[in-house]
Amino acid sequence: MPRPIRLNAFDMNCVAHQSPGLWRHPEDRAWDYRKLSYWTDLAQLLERGRFDGLFIADVLGIYDVYGGGRDATVRHATQVPVNDPAMLISAMAAVTEGLGFGLTASISFEHPYPFARRMSTLDHLTDGRVGWNVVTSYLDSGARNLGAAAQLTHDNRYDVADEYLEVCYKLWEGSWEDDAVLRDRAAGIFTDPAKVHGIEHEGEFFKVPGIHLCEPSPQRSPVIYQAGASARGRQFAAEHAEAIFTAAPTKEILKETVGDIRRRMREVGRDPYDARIYNLLTAIVDETKAKAWAKHDDLERYGDDEAALTLFSGWMGVDLSRYDLDDPIGEVESNAIHSAVAAFQQADPEGGEWTVRDIARWGVVGGLGPRVVGSPAEVADHMQEWIDYADVDGFNLAYAITPGTFEDLVEHLMPELRRRGVAPTEYPPGTLREKLFGEGPRLPDRHPGASYRDLGRSLAGAGA
Repeated sequence: MPRPIRLNAFDMNCVAHQSPGLWRHPEDRAWDYRKLSYWTDLAQLLERGRFDGLFIADVLGIYDVYGGGRDATVRHATQVPVNDPAMLISAMAAVTEGLGFGLTASISFEHPYPFARRMSTLDHLTDGRVGWNVVTSYLDSGARNLGAAAQLTHDNRYDVADEYLEVCYKLWEGSWEDDAVLRDRAAGIFTDPAKVHGIEHEGEFFKVPGIHLCEPSPQRSPVIYQAGASARGRQFAAEHAEAIFTAAPTKEILKETVGDIRRRMREVGRDPYDARIYNLLTAIVDETKAKAWAKHDDLERYGDDEAALTLFSGWMGVDLSRYDLDDPIGEVESNAIHSAVAAFQQADPEGGEWTVRDIARWGVVGGLGPRVVGSPAEVADHMQEWIDYADVDGFNLAYAITPGTFEDLVEHLMPELRRRGVAPTEYPPGTLREKLFGEGPRLPDRHPGASYRDLGRSLAGAGA
């Protein structure tokens, strides 16, 4: 029996997400990101395609590495202007029934106490269809606008993230007991105070003594997403994540990445398949191979090398404007996204060295991840080949133009995947976690967040 292929759509509340310059294409509607109707229409489209979810990226800050400033980024709309993604989710949930929503939010820019309330609110309003993509952020511009000189070092940001998750788990899983809410009209008791507990957290980075402000939501903890691919990021994912996003440029690199993540999960006591792993992919598909390639070539005409380099300069932490387009990228140490550098250094299977021009051409259609162009059968073959070879669960599908790329996927690719028996015809019932894993709505007992469910009892024991 063929292995199912899981799919997320990848978008961002901005003009130019992963395909810099393509906002100029006459069929692109990315500039409609300001309209709620763009997002509700997109959600309904993806639900018709039976996508697992819509994963919404975000950055707080701008890409100001290229040219030593922000001008090129602002000129090309490279992920700026960018609006808050959290505001979109309840509206999209109101017009769908099965689609999940992955919200990106950084632990670097908001205290966990109000953030935990925001996620519980969304979990209530979506009937348990929300996930949180935990990011530590990489743009110094964001840190400066919140009063810091720069980001913490890469690994130190994950130290903060570990404690941030601990605070959130205590609030979501342990503060309110399952039967705390009585709604007893006769007795005049809405909630039993004895079953609501302050978390009394005192750590290195956070001090949170009080109770969670929300009653238990359908999932309590949202589905935990994670997208870091450095060694420290993989370890964090192995310990916490239930959906993991990678951006391997080749199936060989992806196989190593997936194997390492699943090994790490086993070592921390989790089932290695307790996380769904999605690799970034841009798929250009049409009825025939010829039509797909004609579409691809048309898209590339609108790509902009400088726009792509503003994006990659921010990701890599290296000002690529200082190099000639034909200069090799060489060995780069970066406090930004380590995996971006590693991907370019490994992407050529013949061992050739990538140039700055190669980076730009790679990025104009689809950004950091690989791309595939072809008929529905060819794209489906490609996906199944990568899944079988690399043990990956599915793909995080970026757009070239929006909503056109997503419309092509729903119209052309999804029927082919269903014909092969690897894509669902209906959503399973329940919350996002139930849809992804076929188990209950709560974190499984083997997940570290589940250990905080007896918080009230443990605090009482500590005070005895």
